[in-house]
Amino acid sequence: MSRFAHPAGDRHAEVLPEERPPHAPADLNALNPALWPRTSERIDGTITIGGVDVRDLAAKYGSPLLVMDEEDFRSRCRDYRASFHDGDVHYAGKAFLCREVARWIMQEGLGLDVCSAGELAVALSVGFPPERITMHGNNKSAAELERAVVTGVGHIVADSFEEIARLGYLADKHGVRPKVMIRVTVGVEAHTHEFIATAHDDQKFGLSLNSGAAAEAVRRVLALPSLELVGLHSHIGSQISDTAGFEVAARRLAGLLAQIKDEHGVVLPELDLGGGYGIPYLDGDDAPDIKLIAESLREIVANVCASARLPLPRLTVEPGRSITGLAGITLYEVGTVKDVEGLRTYVSVDGGMSDNIRTALYGAEYTARLASRSSEAAPMLSRLVGKHCESGDMVIRDLYLPADLAPGDLIAVAGTGAYCRSLANNYNYLPKPAVVAVSGGQARVIVQRETEEDLLRGQL
Repeated sequence: MSRFAHPAGDRHAEVLPEERPPHAPADLNALNPALWPRTSERIDGTITIGGVDVRDLAAKYGSPLLVMDEEDFRSRCRDYRASFHDGDVHYAGKAFLCREVARWIMQEGLGLDVCSAGELAVALSVGFPPERITMHGNNKSAAELERAVVTGVGHIVADSFEEIARLGYLADKHGVRPKVMIRVTVGVEAHTHEFIATAHDDQKFGLSLNSGAAAEAVRRVLALPSLELVGLHSHIGSQISDTAGFEVAARRLAGLLAQIKDEHGVVLPELDLGGGYGIPYLDGDDAPDIKLIAESLREIVANVCASARLPLPRLTVEPGRSITGLAGITLYEVGTVKDVEGLRTYVSVDGGMSDNIRTALYGAEYTARLASRSSEAAPMLSRLVGKHCESGDMVIRDLYLPADLAPGDLIAVAGTGAYCRSLANNYNYLPKPAVVAVSGGQARVIVQRETEEDLLRGQL
């Protein structure tokens, strides 16, 4: 079983000497194409992305800096559209969303998942077609639901009995009939970290299939003429590397579809299996083939529906990380290099858990390289840490960097395009970093760096 299938998020104890990485990479300058943006390369020793030298990016825009490879992002959108040509692909905005990314999604023909009024506002601000938007969330406020109803979003995924009642009231109030899906908790134990597994019964999302809550939710929606029940939704978790969990989820959802047909004489036309497809973060991690995933999911749904004697529903998937994750890197500047009694070398950078809390939150792992030059120095066991007042402020717990690393060098961390900027915070009053898109040798800011004025705004 690869490390990709079972992330190391469970390992919170101090790394003992025997647990350290057993071998340094054969080449500390190499860029594994499975881990880095598709346009990445080294030219004269320096990493370039989208034809732009990272030294120029840091000099012009500062650091930390999230760099997004626009062509990589768009090409992965096209890969999904081609692979799921007979279904729908909705980008999961929670992974990373800004106005420019919303434009890319819109232009590439994908739908968009949002789970708050703020994410919905981002989409609407660039003219994203509301009928291609799905509203998620386990605790949507009345105001958020009303805005979704009035805006005419394509689907609202109901997550509780209270929400169904609110939706019915708001639909009557505004004289509209929104399309509704029921989020079903199917009881699948996905092989991922506890904090990003979402289909077991003991958690906050959805309505339990095992308890009968999902079937009762169906009854309540069908009892409200102002709501149009169009399908079932399931999301088993995040950073999933195979389709076994999706097969179990699809079989259980098909059973509920058959129950709905028998009990109500209603055949629901849509099935949304969510997202959660993983990406590789380390050498040796699996890199799932989207085409193979699509073929597998299509076969799974066809087989379970045939077994249940149901017509084939239209399939929707919701990728987020697997579109944006590998398109982004983070640039840091080295501040201090501190050897600690021969155990390892602590390399401190000018960001940390304010721009990437995933390592501290659930043990995420990353690959990094010296980016501003190449080096033939010996490998040095290092810990890449931030500048915050927490000993857990680590970007990468253990990695090898060149022994001649010095203050002022630039470090690039791969695979940071998903959830890093979305989860960014202002701990120790650090401004959130800028986001720059690169393409065709050009760079442009798509999210401005916060300033001290931004940090103080709103304080009295």
